[in-house]
Amino acid sequence: MAKLEIIKIGHPRLAQKAEPIASITQEIVELARDMVETMQAAPGIGLAAPQVDRGIRLITVDLSAGEKKDELFILINPEIKEESGKSLAEEGCLSVPGIYEKVVRPELVIVKGYDLDGREVTIEARDLLARAFAHEIDHLEGRLFIDRLSPLKKNLIKKRLRKEEEKGLKG
Repeated sequence: MAKLEIIKIGHPRLAQKAEPIASITQEIVELARDMVETMQAAPGIGLAAPQVDRGIRLITVDLSAGEKKDELFILINPEIKEESGKSLAEEGCLSVPGIYEKVVRPELVIVKGYDLDGREVTIEARDLLARAFAHEIDHLEGRLFIDRLSPLKKNLIKKRLRKEEEKGLKG
């Protein structure tokens, strides 16, 4: 299995809406497995296909970071069907390294999608799992977590990232 490259903020793919997956091919199954490996190696608790420069609706979520097989979710064409409550908590993102900010997300989500065998799955998720699903599904819509912040905060973060990038290029 190949570890994939996680693209960073500023890459055009991260701002594009991902396309639905029409059929589950061997290529999709292999991509999902590579995404799980990449997510766990990062380490992270979620990864969406656009973050590895694939414009399709595929996400992986694993709050156990690879410790518990039954806590790994791989969803094709996931959608939030219902949400309730509000929760403010700190988030980060593998595509926005080093930035952590408080973001409002639903406390509970009901997510529908398909597993790698093409079976429809419905998951009722609360708290951190709900937050992870909402965050990854945002990626499929071309939205980063910082897009949910105030324009002022978002601009400050972008300036900070530009400065860090310039330092990295000079150093």
